[in-house]
Amino acid sequence: MPNIRDARFLILATNGFEQSELMTPRDELRKAGAKVDVATPDGKKIRGWKMTDWGETVDADLKIADAKPADYDMLVLPGGQINPDLLRVNPDAMKIVRAFVESGKPIAAICHAPWLLVEADALRGKTATSYKSIKTDVKNAGANWVDQEVVFDGGIITSRNPDDLKAFVAKIIEVIESGKSAQRRVA
Repeated sequence: MPNIRDARFLILATNGFEQSELMTPRDELRKAGAKVDVATPDGKKIRGWKMTDWGETVDADLKIADAKPADYDMLVLPGGQINPDLLRVNPDAMKIVRAFVESGKPIAAICHAPWLLVEADALRGKTATSYKSIKTDVKNAGANWVDQEVVFDGGIITSRNPDDLKAFVAKIIEVIESGKSAQRRVA
């Protein structure tokens, strides 16, 4: 997939997503010409968390259970503490995450979102980063945790927090346009 304008992205999220970590990748990828769908547990609007309080609502394009991983080139997982904690116990969300892992398609996760990758056992043997409070969880899942703004290993892109969004989005675009996603190791 050499052109971002031909790419399709799926974002999984629920109430409590860190607002900038969903809206910035969604908006920047759409601005670059990509097709981006936001899937929520019930297919309805969700409300973000903006640093210390509730933020804006975001429209959903579909219900998570209705998303078909085969239709997408990459999965994007925004963080926030609430969002990934709720999604990692949602069977439909985890089915999607595991399908991307098994297919070898790339996954991008920021902040607390690597919790979903921990739950899917997708980090074993990889170098990754995350929000500092889940560093031990990522390490216990078998990853080599590093404190860097963006890490790409084995088809998985990880970043630490909203301050890393510029590098996170740039890496997403680079991976799609360079074809590096085809280098994904399938566990």
